[in-house]
Amino acid sequence: MKIFKSIYKFFDKIIVIPISRLVFNTQNSLKRKGKVLDKILNQPSFLIYLSLILAVLFFLLIDNKVITLVENNAEVITNVPVKLKYNEEAYVIEGAPKTVDITISGRKSDIYLSKQIGEYEVFLDLSSYTASDSAYKVYFTYSKNIDNLVYKLDPSYVSVMVKNKVSSVSSVTHELINQDKLDSKLSVKNVSLSKSEVVVKGSETSLKKIAWVKALVDLGNKESDLKEAKTYDIDCKLVAYDNTGNILNNVEIVPNTLSATIELDSYSANIPVVVKTKGKLLTGKSISSIQINDSSEFSITIYGNESLISNLTSIPVTIDIEGLGNDNAKVYNVTLSKPTGVRYMSDSSVKVSLSFGNEQQKAIGISSISHKNLGSGLKANIISDTKISVIAKGVASVLENITEKDINAYVDLSGLGVGEHDVKVQIVNENSLVSYEVSSNIKVRITSE
Repeated sequence: MKIFKSIYKFFDKIIVIPISRLVFNTQNSLKRKGKVLDKILNQPSFLIYLSLILAVLFFLLIDNKVITLVENNAEVITNVPVKLKYNEEAYVIEGAPKTVDITISGRKSDIYLSKQIGEYEVFLDLSSYTASDSAYKVYFTYSKNIDNLVYKLDPSYVSVMVKNKVSSVSSVTHELINQDKLDSKLSVKNVSLSKSEVVVKGSETSLKKIAWVKALVDLGNKESDLKEAKTYDIDCKLVAYDNTGNILNNVEIVPNTLSATIELDSYSANIPVVVKTKGKLLTGKSISSIQINDSSEFSITIYGNESLISNLTSIPVTIDIEGLGNDNAKVYNVTLSKPTGVRYMSDSSVKVSLSFGNEQQKAIGISSISHKNLGSGLKANIISDTKISVIAKGVASVLENITEKDINAYVDLSGLGVGEHDVKVQIVNENSLVSYEVSSNIKVRITSE
């Protein structure tokens, strides 16, 4: 009974009293204009009926959202996964997006509750479609987690191709990834895969695009714990690529993983740092000494793949000496560049100290001269009998130790055929403390073998 009284008081206060006042005011203004209207307005039941009609009208307007008492809002839920429904054994679907966006609109409280529940599901039902050369226009379907909200998908439909699934056999190679995460003193010596071939499935068009199938050997995989020089077995994901290196996502690989046996090594070698120079000193000046980290001979330890670094003989450092010589010395701080295949160097930079002195000259006679770049099917003989004079330039303390054995002379026979030729003598100079000049040519006879 109390509930009904409360409802009555509510309607009396909100609807009946305001309407009664409106009617009373209207009555006063119109009572002189018609006795019929006055009679109607004076009936006790009229106000009750009028109030009831207006209450029902007010309710219908709110229920149909012509009038809103609560403010609506909208939010976008991005990257909602799309679930495909189709015969996976028989067909391949091309053109279907992996995700869509959902805009939900309604009361803020409903939107908040919807986001807390989550579990948004979007479907693309292709179970009734068969393979075709034409695209199908298919609308997405979705499930509501709050019925009171309005859901709008972007996009709402998609054009997809349904293709017959075919299969073929493809060879597998490996690719090392995340090498930078492997201990820099370790390197991969060997990799072997558990399979050399796999089955690839997809549309005929997709299979024709396959250029490589690679097993991705992840050297940064924490589960493998690659910390020592030994043999490991790790699982590798298989990926198909086209001839431009793009991943083919519409290709199924069976199996989709392989086991790889990798052998880690910790190969190292000590090699010297060698200073090369570019540019010219002032006239009359030469380099008297070169020191690396205050030593005339300096070596570093390098780590890397044995097959790549075993042939390295030095780490070169190039110093620009253009216009130097007025000062007695010059000091450089140089960053060392890693040669190909080197993963770790014991020193990443060195201090190079140059000293300068007055240049002198020394003539040295040489008779041992080799040749390079002789054409196939030909042989060459030097027919000059006398020694060739080579002028060595440097400071006195350096020149006194230079002999014929220190000079590596050769002639370049590129493009020369059968006959006798005057050829310039050239010097291979690995010593930055001395330079060489040869003013005369030698005669070389080239004959067929």
